[in-house]
Order: sequence, then structure tokens, then C-alpha cells
Amino acid sequence: MPPRKKALPRPLPEGWIVTDAEKRQWTLGKMIGQGGFGLIYLASRGTGKHDEDEAEFVIKVEYKENGPLFSELKFYQRAAKPADIQKWMQEKRLRFLGIPKYCGHGIAEFDKLSYRFMVIERLGKDLQHIFEKQGKMFKDHIVLNLGLKMLHVLEYIHENEYIHGDIKAANILLGFKDSNKVYLADYGLSYRYSPNQIHKKYEERPKKGHNGTIEYTSIDAHKGVAPSRRSDLEILGYCMLHWMCGKLPWEQYLNKPELVLEAKTKLMEKLPESVTQISPCGAKCGEIAKFLSLVKKLGYDERPNYHMLQKILLDGLKEIQKDFNDFLDFSPVSEVEAHGYCLYNHAATIKPVRHDIRTTQPVEKCLNESKTSLTRSRMVQDKVKEDMDAKWEEAKENENSLEKDKKYKKKNKMEENHFNKITQNLTKAYFLQDASGKLPNRKRQDEINPRKTQLQIKKKYAEDECNKLTGSDGQYEDEYLIQQEANDDQIEFSWRKWCLLLVFLIISIVIVTLY
Repeated sequence: MPPRKKALPRPLPEGWIVTDAEKRQWTLGKMIGQGGFGLIYLASRGTGKHDEDEAEFVIKVEYKENGPLFSELKFYQRAAKPADIQKWMQEKRLRFLGIPKYCGHGIAEFDKLSYRFMVIERLGKDLQHIFEKQGKMFKDHIVLNLGLKMLHVLEYIHENEYIHGDIKAANILLGFKDSNKVYLADYGLSYRYSPNQIHKKYEERPKKGHNGTIEYTSIDAHKGVAPSRRSDLEILGYCMLHWMCGKLPWEQYLNKPELVLEAKTKLMEKLPESVTQISPCGAKCGEIAKFLSLVKKLGYDERPNYHMLQKILLDGLKEIQKDFNDFLDFSPVSEVEAHGYCLYNHAATIKPVRHDIRTTQPVEKCLNESKTSLTRSRMVQDKVKEDMDAKWEEAKENENSLEKDKKYKKKNKMEENHFNKITQNLTKAYFLQDASGKLPNRKRQDEINPRKTQLQIKKKYAEDECNKLTGSDGQYEDEYLIQQEANDDQIEFSWRKWCLLLVFLIISIVIVTLY
């Protein structure tokens, strides 16, 4: 009976030293992750400072009362002993089996709290991180290769009476220093389906239904049935389908488990057509459809034919001229690159693609879809290029307009400054009086300001006329005064006109001289 579950433990300090059941000491490094109920730290063997980048171990830590780490620890102790794994690999002629290496465990006390810990080898990035980074699409041979590697792991743990129970991309990790090694980790939900070689009975329990990661969990798990070997294989089939197609038919119903169960049931009942209908053109989903069809026929307590399942995936690899031991290239790809159906740019892929299409869609339909897709892609590229060219020309015009505007403002400013300077010089030369209140040049005074001379002449003339009128007849005096005022106004207007004309003439002469 595993311990009960409890909340996530409090973080432990870096450099904390723990001692396992074999009296070996381990030093905690920085925390690199956390699960549902535990924390994960980098770890080094022994005490003292260690280089975190070269740390070869991790320590999983949970409260002692928690359950998942207890279940995982029991799995490693019973089913994942290094000697047993090595023996099984030799029998199956495998170079590698993706089960993390168990290194030790123990109980530790910190701040009056008891912690259970387990030490395993350090692993690299999880597949979920890579899957999302690549745009949720893997190449055909990558999917088939991953499926084969996971199938070998499942065969081993099933032979040791265990079910993994939670296969998903987040629980599949690459090797720390070798990305070609792929591990199935996180056995916190592992389950003994056949203790004492007696298989669990099929029993639906609706209250316990829909357990696990809902995207991939098996139909049995939706019904509350205890997991079995066929459940693990069904989950693996859903994972491969997701990696190959980039999506699953029930993704829009994840918040409604009943609809997810209905969609999965429909998919399994209508195999292989249900898989080929959702697969991208050229994708090797025919192998996944065959894989799921074989799983569908399994009884609840029946032992799967692992050899036949492996052969389906191996044949798929051979058709595209790939090998199980090839390097796993996880570089980002497009859908066309992933499934190789772009026949116009990759002539070498025509033969395998045409062969695979016979199990999925007619050749003519695939070719038409490919051609249409390429045409649309070229149209989009041309449109983007036109838009970029238009924006470039607009930017150049704006830049030229701005440059012209700057030059125009600069020229206006220079002309304004030049005019102000001329005006100031003219004012000083012709209008400023000296200390005695007289203009410095009499001749220039008469030329520029003739008003004084004209007024004096007119005044004398007016006085004479006034005297004549006054002496002869006083009735014309008022009329004369009116006429005099009118003449004065006319004289003043004439003076202003000639003064402005003269100033304008002088300014024009100066400007022409300067230029």
C-alpha cells in the first residue's frame, strides 16, 4: 500500500548533502524542475563543490508521505535492475534500452521534515519541448523510430509485470550527452497489472474514469478500468498519431472528457480509414493505423504480439530507406519536409511517396493538393515581395521628401537672416540719428526724408493764401482751413508713397550688389 499524497514539498537549499541507503553521499545542485508532488535537483556524487554543467545525476525529492515517488522507486527496485536490463538487451540484440539508470534512494531530514529521495542518471530535454519548438510536427522516420524505441521499453516493463500508465512526450527524454538515446521516464503512475502472475480483472468504475493525460489516455482509463498492456500500446499509438499529424481529432473537446471518449471510440472502430482521413498527404500514417488495428484486437488480459507490432514500424522505416539505429535529426521542419510529399522539389522522394499514397489517398488527389499548396505558397511569397517593395519605395520617397523639406527650411532661414542683417544695416546707416539729434548727412536727409522741405514751402504758400482770403473776405476762412487740411493729407500720403518707394529701391540695390 503506497503512502498517501501530500502537497509539493518546500524547496531545499543548494549544497545540501544527503546519504542514501547504501551510505553514499550526494550533493544537491540547483533545482531544474518539478512534478505533480516532487522537486528535481541536479546532483553530484560525494561532497564539495561540483560543476553543474557536468553533473551526471539528478535527485527527485518528495515528502516521505507522498505516493508517486514511492511507486516509481518500487518500479526501479523490482523491474529496472541494471543487470536484468543488460541481460534482456543481449537476448533481444539491442544496443540500447531507454530506461533511466537507477543509482540510489534514501530518507533525509531537513527543518524537522522527512523527505524521500531517489537518485537517477541525468537526462536531457523532453520530447514535448522539442515537439512544440518544431511547430508540432516530426519527420516520418523520427515518429516511426520513436515508436519502436518506446515499444522496446514497453515490452521489457510488461514482461516484468508493470504498466507505465502515462506515456506522453513530456515523459520521453533525450540523453544528456547523446541525443540519439531516448528514454521513457517518470514511473510515478506505474502499476503492477499482474501481481503473483494473476492479471487484474476487467471492471469499469465510472468514479475513477478519465484518469491520466486526457489527450492520450486509453479508452479503458476513460471508463475507470485498471490499466493493462493494451492500454499502454493504445496510448503509444495516440502519441505517434499526434507526432505525425500535428494534431488529434479530439483536441477541441479536452475540457469535456465524455466527448474525448466518444471521439477515441469512433477512431478505433473505423480503423484504418479514420486515421488515413486525418493524416497529411504523404504522411506514413498507414503504419500507425495498422498498429492501432492490432492493438484494438487485443483482449484486456492478452499478451500483445510485440514482434508483429515492431515489424509494422520497421517495415515503414525500410520503405523510406531509414534504419532503426540512424541518428535522430530533431531539426525544425515544415509539413512538406516532414512527410516528403513535395514532389516538385524533391524528385528523389517520388517513389516512396507514391507507394505510401496507395494506402491513404489516390495519387492524383495528392499531386493536385501538392500543386495547389505550392501555388498558394508562391502567390503568398510574391505578394509579400510586392508589399516589401512598395514599402521600400514609400520609405525612399518619404526620406527624399524629408531631405527636401530640410533643405527648403534651411534656405528660408538663411534668406531670413540675410534680410534681417540688411535691414539692420540700412536702419543704422539711414535712420539712426547722432548724439545731437540730427542726421549725419544733410544731403542724404533731403533725399530720404523730403517732408520737412515740402511742408515749409506749402506752409508759406498757405499763409500767403490765407492772408489774401482773410484780408479780402472773411467768409472764405473756414473753407480755406478745410482745403488746407485736405492738402496736408495729400502731402502726407505723397510723402509716404515716395519714402516707401525710395527705401524699396535702396534695399533692392543693396541686395543685387551683395549677390
